[in-house]
Amino acid sequence: MDDNKDVFTSQKLENWVMDKVERWRDHYQSNYQEKFDEYYRLWRGIWAAEDKTRESERSRLISPALQQAVESAVSEVEEATFGRGKWFDIKDDRKDQNNGDVAYLREQLSEDFKFTKTRKAVAECILNSAVFGTGMGELVIDEIQEMKPATQPIMDGAMQAVGVNIAPRVVVKLKPILPQNFLIDPVSSSIEDALGVAIDEFVPKHQVDMAIQAGIYRDEDVGEAYQDTDLEADKELSTFDDDKVRLTKYYGLVPKHLFNAAMNEPEDDDDLTEKEEDDEDEEGYIEAMIVIANGGVLLKVEENPFMMQDRPVVAFPWDIVPGRFWGRGICEKGYNSQKALDAEMRARIDALALTVHPMLAMDASRMPRGAKLEVRPGKTILTNGNPNEILTPFRFGSLDQVTFSQASDLMKMVQMATGAIDAAGIPGAINGEAAAGAVSMSLGAIIKRHKRTLINFQENFLIPMIQKTAWRYMQYDPDNYPVQDFKFVPSSTLGVIAREYEVTQLVQLLQTLGQDSPMYPMLVMSVIDNMGLSNREELMAQLQQMMQPNPQEQEAQQAQQQLQLQAAQAQVGVLQSQAQENSARAQKYLVEAQVEPQVAQAKLAAALATNLESGGADDVEFARRAKIAELMLKEKDIDSNERIAMTQMAGKMQQ
Repeated sequence: MDDNKDVFTSQKLENWVMDKVERWRDHYQSNYQEKFDEYYRLWRGIWAAEDKTRESERSRLISPALQQAVESAVSEVEEATFGRGKWFDIKDDRKDQNNGDVAYLREQLSEDFKFTKTRKAVAECILNSAVFGTGMGELVIDEIQEMKPATQPIMDGAMQAVGVNIAPRVVVKLKPILPQNFLIDPVSSSIEDALGVAIDEFVPKHQVDMAIQAGIYRDEDVGEAYQDTDLEADKELSTFDDDKVRLTKYYGLVPKHLFNAAMNEPEDDDDLTEKEEDDEDEEGYIEAMIVIANGGVLLKVEENPFMMQDRPVVAFPWDIVPGRFWGRGICEKGYNSQKALDAEMRARIDALALTVHPMLAMDASRMPRGAKLEVRPGKTILTNGNPNEILTPFRFGSLDQVTFSQASDLMKMVQMATGAIDAAGIPGAINGEAAAGAVSMSLGAIIKRHKRTLINFQENFLIPMIQKTAWRYMQYDPDNYPVQDFKFVPSSTLGVIAREYEVTQLVQLLQTLGQDSPMYPMLVMSVIDNMGLSNREELMAQLQQMMQPNPQEQEAQQAQQQLQLQAAQAQVGVLQSQAQENSARAQKYLVEAQVEPQVAQAKLAAALATNLESGGADDVEFARRAKIAELMLKEKDIDSNERIAMTQMAGKMQQ
């Protein structure tokens, strides 16, 4: 155990890093390099002998179906991310009520992104992800001399001198990385969980020399780089071996004792026996940044200098493959369909050459000695005998027309596998010439696939890239970037196909509503907002101005409403006076109805008393008349009660 520890501790840091890098490269070359090279050739349309589908194949035609799928899918993600100009937003803490600092940081960061052309770098990373399955980028900090034209008064203000102001400035750039230049721990599935990541590539030698002069790298003799085609960006071009250096940048964990030994390299006259090392302090790993030139020259070693202790690399897969870092791109999805389509078209081209071009079958024994047979217009062919017996046209037959329709079906299979389709080919490419409902259902599935990729790109690449860039500016440029805890949110929108699909749905909804509907202007604004018009903002502002009410019209409406209110109040007063008169009349009728039976009864009683006092023979007639009067009195009493009830009901109804 002690012997192994002595061997391990005697190793140098650069050797430990390069040993890891070479092991990771062996894993990449044995599992991914051959496939990635073929994906690159299919996307570029470059033919190679190893791409033959059969040995007798002579045609070198490559179908553009996979190229169209890659460009369509990439354009959808780019349009969804950058289509509206503002492609990210910043949110502050809920406790902070002042939004001025957030607006300032957003504008400053947007200007710096434009200055460093970050949008172009992000678009290249998206393209790499679509072709190879994973897009990677490195955040590089650079100090530049910013030059601005300026004027300065001279000769006591009598003249103006025109010149340039030069001021140092820290910028953060996003550098896209090709798969052959990116190495990662094979057992990890993300950059944060890996032991480390390495960027292994060729760079111009003058960049290394300038970094040495600036004190960024150690002053070491770098030497010349050896030839290695695996690191070249474009392997189809001839390699250029002059004035270039193989630079290996490692970001990750390294053994602490090797790091300390590299940081504290002893001089020749140091007495190493007097230095005592603490075993506990030398154990474990430390997060570091290592730069090695040409596989063995240590140019830089330092502990991770970033305040958030993050690694300056971001990556995202086009489609996630569980348990793997490398994802699944458009080329891998449509690979089998593309190969079948190429085989079909090449076989057709080869058969076309045999059926179209003229061929002759001849008797070689009856041809003149030394004759060179050629078939061309005006050519004289000499024969030893009858030419009809010696020469015979030879044909293989006609070309099968089925292969052409099969090629069209295979092209649809490429679109089916990749989910990429142009908006112009939607009606005829989805379910044949399908109805609108079927097209809408198919478009919904395609849009969901694009949204899935977009969300994956935002969460794994865009937001971490913006966060790490802001952290670098906060650390190295605190004057322009205040150190605060901000939340970054991507402001992505729908892609081209999704926007056109949504516009179609909105137009159909507009047809069901009238122009008087309150929702009509809002739907019109949504339609214009989803259209890629050059004057979209002006149209939106004009619509918003039209939706706002006119002050003069508001005053006229308020005056009319006031007049209507006054007329209604006057009518209510008239109705109230009429109700009071009706109530008084009803009370009068009620009193009269109650008094009338009593008056009649009193008259009857007086009449009876008068007849009883006089007496006579007419008593019987009087009794009869009294009986009739009593019945009439009862009838009047009943009528009076009915009138009282009706009067009460009428009074209630009037109230």
